[in-house]
Amino acid sequence: MQLVTITDIETAAGRIKGTAVHTPLLRQLWVPGEFWVKPESLQPIGAFKIRGAYNAIAALTDAERERGVVAYSSGNHAQAVAYAAREFGIPAVIVVPDVTPRLKVEATLRWGAEVREVPIAERESAALGLAEERGLTLIPPFDHPDIIAGQGTVGLEIAQDLPDVETVLVPISGGGFASGVGTAIKTKCPNAKVYGVEPELAADTAASLAAGKRVDWPIADRARTIADGLRAQPSELTFAHLQRVLDGVLTVTEDEIRDTVRVLAQQGRLVTEPSGATAPAAYLHHADELPGGRTVAIVSGGNIDPAMLAELLA
Repeated sequence: MQLVTITDIETAAGRIKGTAVHTPLLRQLWVPGEFWVKPESLQPIGAFKIRGAYNAIAALTDAERERGVVAYSSGNHAQAVAYAAREFGIPAVIVVPDVTPRLKVEATLRWGAEVREVPIAERESAALGLAEERGLTLIPPFDHPDIIAGQGTVGLEIAQDLPDVETVLVPISGGGFASGVGTAIKTKCPNAKVYGVEPELAADTAASLAAGKRVDWPIADRARTIADGLRAQPSELTFAHLQRVLDGVLTVTEDEIRDTVRVLAQQGRLVTEPSGATAPAAYLHHADELPGGRTVAIVSGGNIDPAMLAELLA
């Protein structure tokens, strides 16, 4: 199995330049220690997913792009593929679970994509069926080298902006984000530690790394977490990356995620969705389990339902 390299990530950085925002590192002076957040919530679609989606579509042949693309997603990858497809002027069909927050579904429609809503367990099979039926190219949410390379550009930016970073915290779902970020950090900042962060209710990666092989958690179990963007499981490709680049995995509770959404809004002035709050939650609630030093937590997205945000801020 061929893993993504720093060259792949640097190539992706060239492709996405001018489309994805080089997000800043924001020092959080209200919390003890040297702690920064990287707000990928500031991307055009409100999440880091634009990086991988745009890179993957940019890497297609002209003929593949002309036929159009299809994707399956819990919401943020859906918006990213829809946005990137609009930028290239090509058709996109997005399959989302029927439990996807309406905010994310409506945003995907606004970018001009066709949206199909299906039961959560059928999203991948439905997308594969559409790809075959219509001759569309599948843009997967994490299980592809071009997706991993695109997401890895976040790691390149961290290394550029804080070259003496000591700890990087990145959320894990399907593992493409952590795979790319970890590859970039381990190459550019070899002394830094990279930790994945998962909700306790979807901690399949922590279980898998402990077992030395992928451990399956039923979708009904993973769907319990409020972090709707972190309900997927690593593929063979992403798990191979995670085994190589992660120094550990921390898990956070639902209450810790909720508290972090609230605190980041009140103290950090950042609107964060539960999935996006998961990595910072590890620092705010489990700093004693981390190496310490200059720490960056990636806020992966900010697409939170307004009613949920109001509830968490109450």
